Order: sequence, then C-alpha cells, then structure tokens
Amino acid sequence: MGLKALLIRPYANYVARKVRQWSARPIESQEAIFQQIIKKAQYTAFGKDHDFASIKTYEDFKQRVSIADYEQLKPYFERIKHGEADVTWPGKPKYLAKTSGTTSGTKYIPITKDSVGNHFYSAQTAMMLYMAETGQYNIMDGQLIFLSGSPELSVVNGIHTGRLSGIVNHEIPAYLKGNQVPSWETNCMDDWEAKLDQIVEETISKDLTLISGIPPWVQMYFDRLQARTGKPIKDIFPNFKVFVYGGVNYEPYRAKLEQSIGKSLPSVETYPASEGFIAYQDTQTEPGLLLNVNSGIFFEFVPANEYFNESPTRISLKDVQLGVNYALIINSNAGLWGYSIGDTVKFVSTKPYRLVVTGRIKHYISAFGEHVIGEEVEQAMLQAAQQTGAKITEYTVAPMVDAGTELPYHEWLVEFEQPPADMQYLAQLLDEQMQALNIYYKDLITGSVLQPLKITPLQKGAFIDYMKSQGKLGGQNKVPRLSNDRGIADKLKIQN
Repeated sequence: MGLKALLIRPYANYVARKVRQWSARPIESQEAIFQQIIKKAQYTAFGKDHDFASIKTYEDFKQRVSIADYEQLKPYFERIKHGEADVTWPGKPKYLAKTSGTTSGTKYIPITKDSVGNHFYSAQTAMMLYMAETGQYNIMDGQLIFLSGSPELSVVNGIHTGRLSGIVNHEIPAYLKGNQVPSWETNCMDDWEAKLDQIVEETISKDLTLISGIPPWVQMYFDRLQARTGKPIKDIFPNFKVFVYGGVNYEPYRAKLEQSIGKSLPSVETYPASEGFIAYQDTQTEPGLLLNVNSGIFFEFVPANEYFNESPTRISLKDVQLGVNYALIINSNAGLWGYSIGDTVKFVSTKPYRLVVTGRIKHYISAFGEHVIGEEVEQAMLQAAQQTGAKITEYTVAPMVDAGTELPYHEWLVEFEQPPADMQYLAQLLDEQMQALNIYYKDLITGSVLQPLKITPLQKGAFIDYMKSQGKLGGQNKVPRLSNDRGIADKLKIQN
C-alpha cells in the first residue's frame, strides 16, 4: 500500500462513520437544513418576495413558494446573471453552471460558496465509502481519469461560468490533481473526437485505477484504446479497480463495457446535477443511491402522475412511500426554491433513504394515454436483450401516430453492437415486457388502439452522428431514451 493509500484510509473510515450517523437521522437532518436555508435567505429578493421571515414550518413554505421550473424562475436567474447580488441567496454565486434547456435555451444555474461543497464533497464521499467498504485504498496510489467537458470558464458579469464538470475540476484539491489525467490542455479541447484521441495518447501508458464518466462516452474511449492496442482494457490498465458513473442507467451498457474491459468490474453510481448532487451509491451490497440529506438541500416530492395537475400533492421526505414514482423538487443553499429539476425517482429503502432514478418528467410517451416512462423501457430492453443475446449500443423510443392504414405503434430505434438472430422475436419480447410493466400500454394493445411495437435497426454510429449533428458529442450529453414526439426519431431515420 502506497503513501496516499495509507493517508486516505483513516479519512475514508471517518467519512463512513459520519455518513452512517446522519443517514440514521434523515428527518432531523432535513429539518435542520430547512430552517438554516430559510433563515439565511430571508433578506434576499426572493426571500422578501415570498415572506421568508414569517416561515416557521414546511406547511408555511408551501403556502408561499410554488413549484417552479427554470423558465418560471428565469427572471430571478437573469438578475443573478447580470451581476445583481442577494437575489435568491446572499451575495453573488461563486459560479454559474451552464446546462442545456428545452424551452429556455441555455440555463444558468447558480453555485454559491455555500453550495459548491455539495458538488465536490459528495463525489468524494462516494469514493470514500467505496474504499472504506471494500478496503481498496490503493486506488489512490494510481491515476484517475474523469471523462468530462472542458474546465475552461468564461466570466459573466464577474461570475465564472461553464459546464458543471468543468467547474468541479477547479475544486479538485491538490492531493488529487497529481493523480488526475488527462492534462489540462487536453481537457480544454472542444472537439470531442480529437480530444478522445489525445486522451488515448496521454493515458495509454498510465497506471489507471479509476475511470469515471457517462457510460456511452467511456465506451468510445475503450473502443479507441482497443483499436490502438488490440488488447482488452484489463490488460492495458491491469490495476483498474472501479468504474464511477452517473447520468444514465448503466445496465443497458454494462455487457458491452465489461466485454471491452475483459471482466466484470465493481462500479459506483452517482447522481449529480447542475442544481445539486442528489445521491450516490453508499454500498456494494444494497440497491439504490443514498439520498444526500445532509448537504444543503431540502427535498420535496410530487407523485409523478400528479405533476401536471393544478394542485399536486407535495410532500417532504418523511411522507414518501416505497415504490411510488415522484418528481424531485429541491430547495437549497444555491438559492433554488421549489425548483423542479425534471427528474423522477422511486424509493427502494427508507432505512436509510435510498432511491433509483426512473426518468425525466418530460421524457415519456403518452400519445395515447399510456404514460410510458424511462424506467419501463430500460427494464424491458434489458430483459429482452438478455433473452435473445442481443447487444445494444444505444436506442430511443417514439410514438408513430400516423401509420397510414395501420394502427399506430411505438417505434424503437436501436443501434446494435450485435443484433439478435431473430429481430421479430426481440420485438415480441419487448412488447410482452412493456405490457407487463405498464397496464395502460397493455390495455391499448389488447383494445386494438395500438399495434405491438416495431424495431427499426440503425447503422453503426447512428447515435454518435446524431449527437454530432446537434453539437452535443461527448462530455456530459446523453440521448433521451424516449420522447413524446418524433423530433429525435425522424432525424435518426433521415441520416440512417
């Protein structure tokens, strides 16, 4: 065991003890955060507009602050972006995180001096917990790679602004920077494919022990390493110990990634967002991600099937139930209030509170009232692919409403690494799985409103070409698993 591993061991065990302590008192932790952030923000513009000074309880808060998305809170964010202080949090934010929006174009999410630790220390905590549980402290003796966007920041009215992955790069402490690859210059490259080639050059002879990134982009990195060497990843990096990921469900990518690696490998899942670091995997033995209840965020939850109602049910952590699909709402020391981040989650444990991400509140198919969500299509594809031996590179699903003389259907556009021997059988299994997972979909099929789904195979590289055409190749970008319109599907078919 090297020097860094020896030094990190007591710290990792200290972190693990602290996490066990606060995760055993989640409701108390949430109440303390609620009181702290309300008190601190009461003299901001938002606090004055919503009478924070009179808020004593969560019920008071719900009466004064409505659920809102970025577009609804944009007037406040624009004031922050233009350099005004004390808008939604005291002072000016330390950073503005740029992220892609739908109706709003580019979004600018504040990261304050109080909230920046939520982003960095939560990621660090996930790794400390992994090392404390497994004893793999020697990860710290090797080199670490985080496949991410550029760390270059611009300055907007005195506030450093850039992608979240780039911002976090600036907060990495010196003891980790010495282990980090690739170089700063390479990380700053904008062209993802050229950047990937340079990353291969810089890392191919390194002793990588940890690799982190969104699975499809890590797969591209592995493909280029293998094209260069002809070797599996385990032979290129024999001390590669753990894969850290977030942003998408790993399961659709696991088989291909592990085939590239040459063996199965432990993984740690994280749930970061520009709005806050929501949760992380705290153990290798239990499902779900530990909700980050002690890191400056007060969480609220709305049953997903009520989200678009005029007065949806709105609850705090103490009232959540297992197995219910909730839209996630956050209030935080970043100055976000009643903020819907657009994700849906489902709790798999309440002792402690662990959840899984089930999809996006606006990424669903309900062209006929079926309300199919991301979790369902991912489960169906995983089961059907396993049964047929198909290996999937990427896929997305969209409704085909106007099918001419045929009944409408759901179209699955799939790029295969290895197609099934019988494509029709794969489609049949997928449809059976979807009917088992979604009763509304089953009713539409049995009632002859919809015909069974159809698969459209796409050429290799179709999704990479699509992302490139949208200017979203690499970094933290990902293809939506499903859409309620044909915007993505039709573009993929045109270029196929």
